[in-house]
Amino acid sequence: MKRWLFIVLGSVMFALGTLGIFLPFLPTTVFYLLTGFFWIRSSDKLHQKFTGSQGYQKYVQEALVKKKITTKGMIRMFMMLLIVFLIPAVIVNNLVMRVTLAVVYVAHVIGLTWYLKGKKEKTVSDIGDIND
Repeated sequence: MKRWLFIVLGSVMFALGTLGIFLPFLPTTVFYLLTGFFWIRSSDKLHQKFTGSQGYQKYVQEALVKKKITTKGMIRMFMMLLIVFLIPAVIVNNLVMRVTLAVVYVAHVIGLTWYLKGKKEKTVSDIGDIND
């Protein structure tokens, strides 16, 4: 029963993530990460097929794991985050909530910039020969 629930939840997350490629207000990467979470716990076949897909490679593997994201991609990501944070700030008239959302948004911008543009993972070719 649990296996089938995870397969269904993973499928829903996959559909939402794929829609996020075309709709700017849906975060593709988050839904793809959730898809991987659910499918790795339910079906090895689905998980392997998903992690080999072009969407996963582009939006998760390249951007978050290998940290290969362009400045244009980061700006787009931060603009989408800004829209998501602005929606409740505009709808709800509460100063404390607006200040909190602003602080959390700035923390996201700083943290994600540091993570994605900070030190890159060293590879064997970057380190060179140990005997040098």
